[in-house]
Amino acid sequence: MRPLQPEQATLLLELALPIVKNEHRATRAVIEAIPIDKGDYRPEPIAKTALELAWHIAAAEHRFYGGIASGEFNFSPIHRPDSVRNSAELARWFGDSFTKNFESMSALNGEQLSKMLDFRGIFQQPAVAYLDLSMRHSAHHRGQLSTYLRPMGSKVPSIYGESYDSAEAKKSAQA
Repeated sequence: MRPLQPEQATLLLELALPIVKNEHRATRAVIEAIPIDKGDYRPEPIAKTALELAWHIAAAEHRFYGGIASGEFNFSPIHRPDSVRNSAELARWFGDSFTKNFESMSALNGEQLSKMLDFRGIFQQPAVAYLDLSMRHSAHHRGQLSTYLRPMGSKVPSIYGESYDSAEAKKSAQA
């Protein structure tokens, strides 16, 4: 594979940023749909709780986006702050983290975006390529988390268009 040129990396970033923003919105909506008092729900004993799974999504996204912005990945554990005790606080942390990282990524130049980054010795890709990996990781776990919502007594928000629950809410509002 030929090396990614700086102008190509800049174009990829420009194409990806609106998608990244939309994916974040969808993921945050799923996290916000976790009932405040049901964060300890898990569908089976070996599964992560809803709050653990939501934290995994938020922390991993922070690691990816922070690594892209800084030009290297930091694999130190990202522990959930003591101030994040429920889904609303986690959604707020997730939003704040995203805003800072999004601004930092948006300011990167072509050389920074095309710089090869190592991810745990598994992947060596240009920095901008990790946007795709991060989005796929978040979408995968967001799908898992969305299956927790109805058993917890919540509704599944719109992700890629209306969900059954958002369509039903619209029907009720129009009635």
